[in-house]
Amino acid sequence: MRSIWNGAISFGLVSIPIKLVNATESHSISFRQIHTEDGGRIRYRKVCELEDREVSQAEIGKGYEDADGSIVPITDEDLSALPIPTARTIEIVAFVPEDRIDPLQMGSAYYLAASGAPAAKPYTLLREALKRSNRVAIAKYALRGRERLGMLRVVDDAIAMHGLLWPDEVRAPEGVAPDTDVTVRDQELDLADALMDTLGEIDLTELHDEYREAVEEVIAAKSAGEAPPETPRPAASGKVLDLMAALENSVRAARESRGEGETAEQAQDAEVRELPRRKSSAAATAKKPASRPTKTTKTTKTTESKKATAEPDGKAKAKKTTAKKSTARKPTAKESTAKEATAKKSTAKKPPAKKPAAKKTASGRRSA
Repeated sequence: MRSIWNGAISFGLVSIPIKLVNATESHSISFRQIHTEDGGRIRYRKVCELEDREVSQAEIGKGYEDADGSIVPITDEDLSALPIPTARTIEIVAFVPEDRIDPLQMGSAYYLAASGAPAAKPYTLLREALKRSNRVAIAKYALRGRERLGMLRVVDDAIAMHGLLWPDEVRAPEGVAPDTDVTVRDQELDLADALMDTLGEIDLTELHDEYREAVEEVIAAKSAGEAPPETPRPAASGKVLDLMAALENSVRAARESRGEGETAEQAQDAEVRELPRRKSSAAATAKKPASRPTKTTKTTKTTESKKATAEPDGKAKAKKTTAKKSTARKPTAKESTAKEATAKKSTAKKPPAKKPAAKKTASGRRSA
């Protein structure tokens, strides 16, 4: 790997010659601006505003724009004459626990490579000291014309340095958090924990830039004169109305994607409880049974009526009489006697089930 800076690590009275090498690289796809009508490149030219002509890179220098708009020229000689002790030195100023460093401060990452054989021993000494202490080194260094803050830590058998923002360059998160009072219930936290446990950990080496791969496929297809491949777009997410239901569905989807079955215990943990707004409707439903006795009475009367129809006439009439209200008119003695006589006559007139066949046989014998 090509070094971008040469210098030394100042570790007390120990000096370690090193080379600064980029530890990261960008795989993002960059585009050129073109004229959409003919595909011609769009280029930016550096023009002097006073002379109204294009200038070369050799004619371009640095300048600071003052508050009134005037430009103060600054030359490389002016900058090189500044008393910067870290011009060619990564000066370690402290050793602190790694959790003391705010991730918001971390920027570009570099590897510090030992420069030559003389650097091997002090380089290894610093690396092993960092390992055993479980701490990181805070250092100051100069790069590209400015002094910077850095953090040195061990990565495998190498020393890596992360560029850090100065503390006053990190903004406070004022006005970022919701300004309304929100209460999170224990059930919601339990489901959130279940979702975190289901998603679990992942090997970061398995992650890749799917968008970049899709762009590469489009470029390859258009270069070959083919139609770009169609990729399904994710469905637009609607407004979340029930947080508990959304959490439950997320847990279930995560388990299904991992091919995990849901045990009874997990299903109980991921149960969606009714929200407060639903309890009012449930209470209203509980008050409704006041009108049900009428339906029950009707059903009972209908059932008794059907049973009475299926039973003999005497029993049916007896049940009907019992079901009548006490205010109903009682039949007189004559009416009861007449009804009984009528019932006896109808009972006497009914022939046995097999009697018609016997009559037919008898009549047949008479005709013979």
